[in-house]
This record gives sequence, structure tokens and C-alpha cells, in this order.
Amino acid sequence: MGNIGQTVMNLLDQTAFSSLYWGNYVMILVACIFLYLAIAKGFEPLLLVPISFGMLLVNIYPPIIQEGGLLWYFYKLDEWAILPSLIFMGVGAMTDFGPLIANPKSFLMGAAAQLGIYVAYFLAMLLGFSGPAAAAISIIGGADGPTSIFLASKLGQTALLGPIAVAAYSYMSLVPLIQPPVMKLCTTEKERKIKMGQLRPVSKLEKILFPVVITIVVCMILPSVTPLVGMLMLGNLFRESGVVRQLTETASNAMMYMVVILLGTSVGATTSAEAFLQADTLKIVGLGLVAFAFGTFGGVMLGKLMCKLSGGKINPLIGSAGVSAVPMAARVSQKVGAEYDPTNFLLMHAMGPNVAGVIGTAVAAGTFMAVFGVK
Repeated sequence: MGNIGQTVMNLLDQTAFSSLYWGNYVMILVACIFLYLAIAKGFEPLLLVPISFGMLLVNIYPPIIQEGGLLWYFYKLDEWAILPSLIFMGVGAMTDFGPLIANPKSFLMGAAAQLGIYVAYFLAMLLGFSGPAAAAISIIGGADGPTSIFLASKLGQTALLGPIAVAAYSYMSLVPLIQPPVMKLCTTEKERKIKMGQLRPVSKLEKILFPVVITIVVCMILPSVTPLVGMLMLGNLFRESGVVRQLTETASNAMMYMVVILLGTSVGATTSAEAFLQADTLKIVGLGLVAFAFGTFGGVMLGKLMCKLSGGKINPLIGSAGVSAVPMAARVSQKVGAEYDPTNFLLMHAMGPNVAGVIGTAVAAGTFMAVFGVK
């Protein structure tokens, strides 16, 4: 009987129950809530399902993210900025840059929506974060997970990479909840009902030249963001050239989804209770929300200005799409506009600021890297 009792005790010691503490159970509950939002509510399940499941795994079995563990290898690809760059290639291959080319003024709204980044940067400095840490945190305001991971790695903020990445991807997933209240607060019903004229046709030559010209201009000025901007434009060149259909399909489908699995689960796995349940994490999550709200505010307010200057031809709602979450933010612009006029179609117009926001967030990251001397 003694041997049986000892065997039972050994088996119990090997269960997760013997090594977990209350914080792990809190994070397991958070992971289950995220899974519910992704599966039952449809909040960007492609992002939220792998992130929340990685969160679940690491809080049941913490060694999975430690050196030699399965997700440690995935995480190193984040740390080396490989997965974020590949995500950008997939985004470029999936996205039509035509609306931005047809309406170059969209660049202004994309730039204005970066307001949240700079507001969050100065607030983070006031809260006691170092300059590089504040810069890495502030990029959450661009609602761009890959760029957040890229900048945190380049600035040496790997200790904060987990909370930053989770906050960025969580806010990307929650765009349909966070943006509409800010958009409605900043606009009148009359402005929300504005119908915009049809965009001009964009030639194939323009679509081919655009990624080449943007790569040359942006990467010559800020060479440190070449991995992101270069891969974004390469993916788009695959799409628009029309001569590499197989590469376009691979970049926008098989490769993209594989990278999302690796990146999502590894990001989720950085949220072990010991690392995540800290005061700095709460500050980062709060700063991310502030940054995202101010980014939406900046884009919409410039949209209002452009509306007045154009004599009421621009719907300010499309400015909110400048926060870079492609194409989620553009869909939200369309959804809010359709609430007030079901015949109003803003999606293609909103894609201009949306694409501009992706480029703008990468430029903001490159600016911070230049400021702190990172190449």
C-alpha cells in the first residue's frame, strides 16, 4: 500500500495543479474570455484564437516558452523580426493600394492618425518609462502588431515585448468596439451621412510603380525600416505585376496563415502570470488604449478639416481608418457610415487612409529608431 500511495503522490506532483498559483488561473480565465470573444463574437479570430491559446498553454505549462521549449523557438522568430516582416509581405500581397493612389490626400489622414503614437510616447515618459521603452509602447497606437514587435525588438525592449504585443493585437481585434464611440463623439450625424464620389480608375502602371517608388523614398530616408516597408511593398509588387501569380497566392494565403499561427501563439505565450501580472503591464495596456483612442481622434479630426476645405465632399469617418489595422479599421468606417445611411459605401475610400496608416506607423517606428541610434 505504501508503494501505491507513493505512486499516487508522484502522479499528483506531476500535474499542473501542484505548480500553479492564483495568477496562472487569472490568466487562464483571461485566455478563455479571449477565446469566447474570438469564437462566439467573431472579434478577429485569426489573431485572437492563436494568441489566447498561447496564453492558455503558457499558464498551464510555463516551460513551453522557456529556452528549449516549443514556443521558445517561435518567439525567437519574433525577436529577430522575421515573422513581423513576413506578415507585412502577406499584407502587401493581400491589399489593393489603388484607393491610396487614386486619392493621395489619404496620406494626410494616415499621418494624422499617428497622433496617438506621439501622445502615448510622452505619457509613457511621464509614467517613468525610459525613452526606448516609451517608444516601443507608443507604437501600439498604430494598431499594428508586427510593427510593435519589430520596434520593441530593435530597441532592446524584449522584457516588454509580451505586454506590448498582446496589447497591440488585442486592440487590433477590438477595433469594432473601441473606435465607433470616438468616431461618433467627433462627428455630427450630417457628416456621417456624407456620400463620397467614386474614386478615379488607377492604371496598372501606377500600381506597379507605387511600391517601387515608396520603397526607394521611404527606405532611403529611414533605412532601418527596410525589413517592414520593403516586405510590404514586395508583397504588393507580387500582386500588381501580374507575372508571379504563384508567389502572390503563397504570400497571401499559405505563408500568411502559417506565420499568423507562429506569431499569434508565441505572442500569447509571453503572457505567463509572472511576467504579465505586473504594474508596468497595466500601464502599457492603459497607454495602448489611450494611444489608440487618440489615433482615431487624430484621423477623424483631420477628416473633418478636409471635409470643410472640400466643401463637404469628404466623410470624416474614413479618417479613423488611418490607424493601420488593415482592413479592420476600414470596415469599421464602412459600418458606422452605413448605420446612418445604408446606401453609403465608404469602404474603398477608407482603404486609402488605412494603407497610408500602415506606411505611417512604419515611418514612426523608423523615426524612433533613428532618434535612439538604432540601425
